[in-house]
Amino acid sequence: MQKWSGLSRLSEVVERLRPRLDAFSDEQGRELFDLPDAPHPDPDMPAPPRFLYDYDNLLLSHADRTRFITEEYHKQGFTMDGPMPCIALVDGFTNGTWKITRSRNTATLTIKPFTRLSKRDTAELTEEGGRLLAFAAADADAHDIQFAPRG
Repeated sequence: MQKWSGLSRLSEVVERLRPRLDAFSDEQGRELFDLPDAPHPDPDMPAPPRFLYDYDNLLLSHADRTRFITEEYHKQGFTMDGPMPCIALVDGFTNGTWKITRSRNTATLTIKPFTRLSKRDTAELTEEGGRLLAFAAADADAHDIQFAPRG
């Protein structure tokens, strides 16, 4: 909560809320909190692909980003202290960057994967990319999705 809010000394607040929260432990034994009615999917359930903007809450609000930032991400030269690129998540982990460019009346989503994608991952990214373009470039007459060579 402190990382997300930018506030410090929240232990007193958490202790007041404790009776109304569910408590868990992560792999390192740190205590984690969640809302009692929040959904908790099966850990083996694959996560759908997602396109995150550079200021997405997931990227900014986690003190421990190792839960979704991969070694391939770091191999691209990105650091946790520098600007975050627009990230594509595959099965919940960073596996590419993306950007939308416009040329005349066409909006093009270019996805640059970090690793070789399966046909299923490519199809799912394409489907989710179509939804992204429908939202972010609704005014474009045409939408195109391209995959750049791996980085």
